[in-house]
Amino acid sequence: MNTPRTVLHAVVLAVALSGLAGCGSDPKITVSGTTSVSKGTELADLQAALAAAAISQAEYDKLRAIILKRPN
Repeated sequence: MNTPRTVLHAVVLAVALSGLAGCGSDPKITVSGTTSVSKGTELADLQAALAAAAISQAEYDKLRAIILKRPN
C-alpha cells in the first residue's frame, strides 16, 4: 500500500540517484575565445587552483600549455 512514508522514501531515493547520475563523468575542458586577463594572471590563478587541489597536475599541465601557446 502506498503510504505517505513509502512515497517519501521513493522520492528521496529518486532524488539521491539522480544526484549521483553525473558522478564519475569525464569533464571536458575547453579554453577558447579572447580574454582581457594577462597570461601571468591566468597562470597565477592556475597555479593557485593546483595548490588548492581544485585541479589535477595533468589538468594543470594541459591548461598551462594552452595558455602559453595563445598569442598575447
